[in-house]
Amino acid sequence: MARVRFLGPEPVTVPELGSRAINPDQIVEIPDDRFDGYVCQNGTWAAVEEPAQWRGEQGPETVAFGATVPATAAPKKTASKSAAKEG
Repeated sequence: MARVRFLGPEPVTVPELGSRAINPDQIVEIPDDRFDGYVCQNGTWAAVEEPAQWRGEQGPETVAFGATVPATAAPKKTASKSAAKEG
């Protein structure tokens, strides 16, 4: 569920929210798929929390990997700092 804040100057009844009375500066939860319909009315509603899919909360993304390739270690440097100064 997304959340929006009502910015109007006096209470309103919102039929889409079960005809609830919404007071000024009140934060309400709305269905994610209706988020755009509220925040496009920027003089009346302000976004508080975006829909879950925008926040990446729909669970882990499925990723397919090909055959694994063995990791190769990087070569270690054998010369010390003092040996590098001498040469």
